[in-house]
Amino acid sequence: MPAEGSLPASPRPGEPLLVLAGVTKRFPGVLALDHVDLDVRAGELHVLFGENGAGKSTLINVIAGTFPPSGGSFRFGGEEIVDLTPNKARAIGISPVFQEFSLVPSLTVEENLFLGRETSSAGILDSGAMRRRARELIGELGFDLDPKARVDRLSRAHQQMAEIAKALLGNVRLLILDEPTASLTERETGRLFELIARLKSQGIGIIYVSHRMREIRALADRVTVLRDGRHIKTLDAATVTDAELVELMTGRRIDVLFPTITHRPGAVAVAVENLSTADNQVAGVDLVARAGEITGIAGLVGCGKSELVRAIYGIEPIAGGSVSIRGEAVAAPDPRSSLRRGVAYFPADRGAEGLALTRPIRENVSMTALDLARFQRRGVIRRGAERRIVGPIMETLKLRPPNIERAVRNLSGGNRQKVMLGRAMARDLDIFLFDEPSVGIDVGAKVEVYEFIKRLVEGGAAVIVVSSELPEVLALSNRLYVMHHGRIAALLEGEAMTEQNVLASFFQEETREKAA
Repeated sequence: MPAEGSLPASPRPGEPLLVLAGVTKRFPGVLALDHVDLDVRAGELHVLFGENGAGKSTLINVIAGTFPPSGGSFRFGGEEIVDLTPNKARAIGISPVFQEFSLVPSLTVEENLFLGRETSSAGILDSGAMRRRARELIGELGFDLDPKARVDRLSRAHQQMAEIAKALLGNVRLLILDEPTASLTERETGRLFELIARLKSQGIGIIYVSHRMREIRALADRVTVLRDGRHIKTLDAATVTDAELVELMTGRRIDVLFPTITHRPGAVAVAVENLSTADNQVAGVDLVARAGEITGIAGLVGCGKSELVRAIYGIEPIAGGSVSIRGEAVAAPDPRSSLRRGVAYFPADRGAEGLALTRPIRENVSMTALDLARFQRRGVIRRGAERRIVGPIMETLKLRPPNIERAVRNLSGGNRQKVMLGRAMARDLDIFLFDEPSVGIDVGAKVEVYEFIKRLVEGGAAVIVVSSELPEVLALSNRLYVMHHGRIAALLEGEAMTEQNVLASFFQEETREKAA
């Protein structure tokens, strides 16, 4: 293996940069990777495509040096690589950006960028040089990011930018991007795509993990499909169809992604009048959601749509206006009282806000219903009753494997979302607030989530769906609010609910703001 700090020779564009042959990875009781082959060429973007649990995360962790492979060979830049660690991977030019951020919240952006690779002069940290380099890099990337800002005070989108900047600080030969656009606005996503094009032109290889077909179409040179820890096929992105990719990924045909939902709008379940949040992310919003229908909220990341449903549930402080649940005004919503009123909230960031990752599935499903007599007696949790209730719930949701004692951190994104959905079945609820319900999950899991939402609505529940994915929110919703800069830009219904009209609402609002 090359000495730490030295780089293997850089292949010419189109030549193999990374070559894995027969890579296997075993964990106790689990064969996560089963003789996987993968090659990534210099200057190409190679998509890893597969369901949650297919082995994508394990594979990129092996490439990044986080997990040692149990078998197989690993060549990078023509050199045989053994005993790889994250530090050695970075030293030879392999740089990952994972979904789970590796930033230290209490440090600034620039401190995070240089953590473990600080610049010094005569044994003294050269803060000025690091600050200048951080500003140069962020400027080159075109990110709206303050190097001196503390990470814990940044939005998730800005934390994503910091992770990408951190990955590109060194001499990168292979960049790994795991769902990099999940938290970015359309503008920031466009800048990332421009950056990717520049990196490819410089001969940098890119491994890109995404479930978004439009991104694959826009970026990919080749696609490798994984299923159940095995390499299924590698294809040229220009010639493969979406249907072929989905069939290879799932092992079955999925003819219809979005189900046909019968909406029967009934009584008003949620009414919001002139609502504003304390952080000014929501300003003077009116919204109505009825039982028996899906009310959609569309908008770019940062438009205030997530903050709106969080305010309804009681997470974001309200500065003005009112929230009513089934005609009853709620002066100061909070999560506990919302649950008791039959309101459930499913956050976009499952790891940070939705789940206790170190605790078992059983506890995560029951935690929102522990005040009910069927789960506790005189304040003591009834473990037996908990198992009897949670087990069938997770069987209904097709949790795989169906072991409710597993820690949630060991689950794929799709199974984590199923654990969240299980809470909806653990107590009587009839108002559901979904924030980005399909973020970070594969096509097969998306179909199951959409079917779950369909059952809720057709059972008479009121459902609000917040989504940055226009095809998703348009297909699911009976009525659609479009938000822009904290305000409602349009309410679309019936034949007016088109992608063109949603985008036109953004642009019209921009024009009005500039004119004002």
